[in-house]
Amino acid sequence: MDGLGDEGIFEQLFKMLQSSGPVNWKLAREVTKSLAGAPMPVEPSVAEEYRELAHVADVRISAIIDLPSPSPGDLNPTDRATWAAENQQSFRVLVEPLADKLSGMADGGLPGLGDMGGMSAMLAPLGPALLGIQAGTMVGFMSHRSLGQFDTGIPAMDHDRPYVIVPNLDEFAIDNGIDHRQVRLWAALHEVAFHRVMAVEWVRGRFIELVEQYYATVELDTSELLGTLGAMSNPEDIQRMIADGEADATSLIKSTSDPERLAAVRAFTAFIEGYGDHVVRRAGGELLPSIDRIEAAYRTRRTEPDQTEQFLQQFAGLSLERFRAADAASFCDEVVARWGDEALERVWEDPSNLPTVAEFTDPIGWNARVLLDEASFDIDPDPEVDGDSA
Repeated sequence: MDGLGDEGIFEQLFKMLQSSGPVNWKLAREVTKSLAGAPMPVEPSVAEEYRELAHVADVRISAIIDLPSPSPGDLNPTDRATWAAENQQSFRVLVEPLADKLSGMADGGLPGLGDMGGMSAMLAPLGPALLGIQAGTMVGFMSHRSLGQFDTGIPAMDHDRPYVIVPNLDEFAIDNGIDHRQVRLWAALHEVAFHRVMAVEWVRGRFIELVEQYYATVELDTSELLGTLGAMSNPEDIQRMIADGEADATSLIKSTSDPERLAAVRAFTAFIEGYGDHVVRRAGGELLPSIDRIEAAYRTRRTEPDQTEQFLQQFAGLSLERFRAADAASFCDEVVARWGDEALERVWEDPSNLPTVAEFTDPIGWNARVLLDEASFDIDPDPEVDGDSA
């Protein structure tokens, strides 16, 4: 590394790796800042347009769904750097549960540690450092990829503020040849719908519970990482590995997990996104002449490689499979067509009412599990519904 000064390489590296908690958030911030880039303030007229559209979206959505209307303040149209800085720890639930699994690396035993001088001292903070790198990289990637909080599909842990990331929405409109004004209204509708769902009292807690249950089954194999470190003759080798990119330390960690608990996380995130798609089309369809093109472009985007998801999958096996949101949206359409809005709103009464991944394509099965025993619902087992695929 350039500019090390008179202080020894190991001493500087050791200081960089120091952390007072399970995740080295100082290191995470540095990684995020590097990836997100310099701040680029949003033009005031554009910001004001987004806030006005958010008010329109709120009125439209209030007319079709009966979910809490949060009061987190005006929509925040922002740039990548600002969004990343204000959301640095918003998704910490995806990294912090791994801390205990990495905390034993220094105690786990590495042949020759006693003869490696400072190497032993370095292994203790290495877990928080690796998690800091992951957290920083994840948010840095998100800042370039996400269109707003709704496009993360993940509840924020630290705040309830609605955001849209303006340069990403501009690129989305340009790349797909869609009018900017329509994309802005579509995004405002999505963000308002997302925060209505986030205002349901059990949603954040249920997501945390599902992620923690998933991580409880994750087993990390750090033998390849420790073997790589053990083959290094001095701390400067570690410094070169990090600085020169000779090896991504997180790629040296392998993981296994419980597929059923992974499926539960996937079902939750996909339904949140799919429900948003359903609400946006109903609330904004007549205001958006290009909604079919917008939705088609967004569906394609969800099937494309996502660096954030790839990073989580590589490090912890957490692949969210966001493309399943299309099935969840179809599920919502089908439930409303068969049994009405009130039936779909039953989803938000209790976490157990959420559909599973299998039920996305089997709304009648969901109906049998959740609604069938309720006398308040007049259910026709064989309704005449256009496009019935059940």
